[in-house]
Amino acid sequence: MTKQIEHKVKAVVWRNDELVLLDQRLLPEKEQYVEIRSLEQAIEAISSMLVRGAPAIGVTAAYTTVLATQARYAENRSGWKGLIEADLEKLALARPTAVNLTWAIDRMRRCIERTSGDPRAIVLEEAKSIHAEDIAANVHMGSLGAQYLQQSSRVLTHCNAGALATGGYGTALGVVRAGFTAGKVASVYADETRPWLQGARLTAWELNKDGIPVTLIPDSAAAHLMKQKCFDWVIVGADRIAANGDVANKIGTYSLAVNARHHGVRFMVVAPTSTIDMTIPSGEQIPIEIRDASEVLTMAGVNLSPLGVSAVNPVFDVTPAELIDVIVTEKGIVERPQKGSLERLLNR
Repeated sequence: MTKQIEHKVKAVVWRNDELVLLDQRLLPEKEQYVEIRSLEQAIEAISSMLVRGAPAIGVTAAYTTVLATQARYAENRSGWKGLIEADLEKLALARPTAVNLTWAIDRMRRCIERTSGDPRAIVLEEAKSIHAEDIAANVHMGSLGAQYLQQSSRVLTHCNAGALATGGYGTALGVVRAGFTAGKVASVYADETRPWLQGARLTAWELNKDGIPVTLIPDSAAAHLMKQKCFDWVIVGADRIAANGDVANKIGTYSLAVNARHHGVRFMVVAPTSTIDMTIPSGEQIPIEIRDASEVLTMAGVNLSPLGVSAVNPVFDVTPAELIDVIVTEKGIVERPQKGSLERLLNR
């Protein structure tokens, strides 16, 4: 049996009765953890991208519900359940596209509904279960996805779908980790992923920290390098998957999928089933977060364009199911997703 890489990255930690998050805005220059003690601090951490990545946001939301439960129970031991609902509704608005946020909140809400008496230990146990299940799912998905890789595969990944974006280990990078350990991955490329540079700052940092060699490329170089036969697979994560298999992921994923199909490069999406939103028929209904134009116009406080120039900053795009070769989940794999295939997967 191939030994699993022991990844060193921990983005979300519950320690000494408080939530501790790695501030991903400061990487790779500074590795700093922030103690989160309140609902308001957690919402700010999510909305400001101190923590990011759909599964990691879900785990963070679970632990945030613990913090809210502790505060409301201390405030009113008989009426805390009525008070906490407003907190959960506010938390759900922190970022609109990543469905894992509302998935985790709904699961924690069901746990709260089952409690009687002092809820604090029970709610914490549920949050820890969500965290542990996410890591286990990532490891399993990594193994499943790596089975599709041939020996000496060359992989391109977009944004960061690794341990930083999850409870640990990673979705897309989970496949990279498992494939590298098995000797199937010859090279890993990460594109920069403008405007937040998650590929340059986070994926490169994370893989380098775990001893996996990585080569960085400009986003705009992907099609050229595909034409040069530099990649066998594009492997990405997902923030939301519609019922028909359309996938919302970091902006730029759609163009990679179009280019991959044109150049004969296979395209893999790796995501837990909590990312699948069966209430949304297709990607057309997925809400796309638009962030402030300053993220495009400036970098580290320096203007990149003349003053007075405007910008539009969509954070995600939707890749149609017909451009996806395989979706890997912890419950199994769907090849060439189409209407009904994800429903059958969830009903296994």
